[in-house]
Order: sequence, then C-alpha cells, then structure tokens
Amino acid sequence: MNFTIEIEQEEDGRFLAEVLGMPGVLAYGETREEAVARVQALTLRVLADKLEHGEVTPDLVSVSFAAA
Repeated sequence: MNFTIEIEQEEDGRFLAEVLGMPGVLAYGETREEAVARVQALTLRVLADKLEHGEVTPDLVSVSFAAA
C-alpha cells in the first residue's frame, strides 16, 4: 500500500500532516518532520486495528509513504 501525506503549515507555525484517503488520520508537529513521523505512526496503528477487525485483507506486502 502506498500513502500520500499532505502537509500544511498552520498560522501558529505548527505543521499538520494528513494521510489522503484515510479520513481522520492527521497529526500536528512542531516541525515538518515531526508531523510526518506522527502521522506515519498513526497510520500504522489504524492499519493494525483494521487488520485485527478484518476490515482490510492481510495481503499487505509493504507500506510506504510519499510527501505531497
């Protein structure tokens, strides 16, 4: 599975990273890198939960992220 991360800088200077196509999977960080790391970790948690509940097939071979 490949995921695209959209990153925006807020007016207060924080960065917001969101995984496109996964509603609600977003995270803030003080830096761009921190926001990306947090949203990647959250994405993996969401995927693990979906696998446990049979919401996605377990035929995942690899997971990768790309910044938009």
